[in-house]
This record gives sequence, C-alpha cells and structure tokens, in this order.
Amino acid sequence: MGHNIDTSKAFLPLQIAVLTVSDTRDFSNDTSGDTLAARIEKTGHKVQARKILRDDADMIEAQLRAWIADPAIDVVISTGGTGVTGRDVTPEAYERVLEKKIEGFGELFRMLSYQKIGTSTIQSRALGGVAGGTYLFALPGSPGAVKDGWDDILVWQLDSRHQPCNLVELMPRLQEHLKA
Repeated sequence: MGHNIDTSKAFLPLQIAVLTVSDTRDFSNDTSGDTLAARIEKTGHKVQARKILRDDADMIEAQLRAWIADPAIDVVISTGGTGVTGRDVTPEAYERVLEKKIEGFGELFRMLSYQKIGTSTIQSRALGGVAGGTYLFALPGSPGAVKDGWDDILVWQLDSRHQPCNLVELMPRLQEHLKA
C-alpha cells in the first residue's frame, strides 16, 4: 500500500523516548534499541531519552509514568518483553498506565509480521495506546520487529504530513477530556 505524504504541510518533529526491556542487554549490545534510535533520528524526530531496564513490571511502569509526566516527551517506544515467557512483562506494565488502547497497532503489527514470520507472530503481544497525552508503543525485542513496527507503521503515523490522517494531528486533542 502506498503512503500519501502531503509535501505542502510542514514536518513536525516529535520528541521520542526509547526504552529497551531486557535482562541481558546493555548499551554495548542493544541492537534493537540502536536500530530504533537510528530510524527515529533518520526521519527527523529526536530521541529525547533512552534507557535500558530489566524485565520488571514495577520498574517499567515507573519509567513509563516518568516519561508520560515529562512535557518534553511526545512518544514512548519500547522494545522487548512482549513475548509469552514468565519474564516478559512489558504489556502488563503498559496496561497499568494506559488510558486508551490503540488496538489497531498490535493487530496491524501482527498482520504485517505474519507475512514475514508466519504463525510465529502469535507470540508477539505488541501494543499501543495513549496516557497523559503521550503515545506509547511496545514492540518485540528483535531488530527485525523494530524495523517492521517503525518502517511499516510508526514512521507513517508519526509523520504530520501523512494523509488521510495521522496520530500527530490528534495530539492537541488527546487530553480534551480534562478541559472543563
């Protein structure tokens, strides 16, 4: 499917936080986080913050809440911890903070992933949502999954010029329920 970019509109760079969830990675071997950060920067957005946390739901929740409260962060994208093993707790941490789920993100991610890895995609619990006016997306922890999630979905939906609609144009309305 083609993507329609309205070149008459200005590109609005977003401030994005990158979280790697892993018990084994650090900044010397965080290939998924490196892949995601490079793609974010290449498209004109800014990596405003980057962290690596172990698979601990309380720690992940606390970091998500800190970034949601930070007005300098528009979007949080995590990589890792979305599988089905006992240590995979990223979706559970996200569930604690999300105000609204973006169901279509996980559905579309798995549809696209199926074309590449077949039925193994059922092991992914990729998800998206909104909290405190901040978009949140959880991707699996492989560089391939990061590429799929960014290149096939997020790069388009986080581009203010994408037509017929995009998530950026909705940002001013994400907290309208708080206005009296």
